Amino acid sequence: MPAALNEVKRRITSTQKTAQITTAMQMVSTSKLSQIQHHTGDYQIYASKVESVVTHLAASHLLESTDVSAAGDGKADDVPVSSLITQRPVKKTGLLVITSDRGLVGSYNSNIIKSTNDFIKSHGKTDDDYVVLAVGGNGADFYKKRGLNVAYEYRGVSDVPTFVEVREIVKTVTAMYNNGVFDELYVCYSHFVNRLTSRFRATRMLPITGDTIAESKPDGDETQQLQAKQIEITPQYELEPSAEEILQVVLPQYAQSLVYGAILDGKTSEHASSATAMQTASENAHDLIDSLSLQFNRARQSAITTEITEITGGQAALE
Repeated sequence: MPAALNEVKRRITSTQKTAQITTAMQMVSTSKLSQIQHHTGDYQIYASKVESVVTHLAASHLLESTDVSAAGDGKADDVPVSSLITQRPVKKTGLLVITSDRGLVGSYNSNIIKSTNDFIKSHGKTDDDYVVLAVGGNGADFYKKRGLNVAYEYRGVSDVPTFVEVREIVKTVTAMYNNGVFDELYVCYSHFVNRLTSRFRATRMLPITGDTIAESKPDGDETQQLQAKQIEITPQYELEPSAEEILQVVLPQYAQSLVYGAILDGKTSEHASSATAMQTASENAHDLIDSLSLQFNRARQSAITTEITEITGGQAALE
């Protein structure tokens, strides 16, 4: 077999092996997507209840009028509650950027980083006015190379993140806010819409005020549905033993739910992007195999025709 045909055959075999790998990775990502969507559905029930309670407490102006330091030690679940609602002049803005640790996820990471950079530019500040807190290796590596202040990084988030992981992140972030590392915090992540669509979000998390609670609500139809539900059922609360002690329990849970929900949402978007990227890679591999097979068959047919012509010509010469 001619060397050119051997090279084409080698490329076909190599591409077939690549297609097998990308197809297997697509199946794995699809399985992870199904798992996290099931987990997220259960979590959203809890998160919506916590958000509903905090929303109504904010509507009653308890966040502005309550002194949480007056009751107990001002902490709940190891999170300093007083720091969650402390407002001060904004000199530094913290950005909790959620990306993936690995590649092969299509444009997932690049879209988040680009949108975060656009968010920074839109606020008319310089890079020195921001502190980056990176959840995921891609974001951490990018901003380190760019020279931004990466004050915190967390790598190795599970494929289906646990609440315990997020509690440690919230405790660290809250301590940094309390120590004045930054004066406000935005959570930047990719919101999962469907298998093919995701949308960047930058949600203000700290300090917790009535405005930040309103900003954290979903957009569009989801907001209308939520408002409709609130109109149908307006909860009434009797505060016992006191508003201060209730906020000590509810506010840390709300902060944790915001970060945990963002990480779950981002991971869901990551798995969907990975599944789509691997599906596209597999389809491109099969298209390349078809093209190479056609090229191989044509070259082989040409070689056979040439051999037949040479045999026929040699036989005619002998006659």
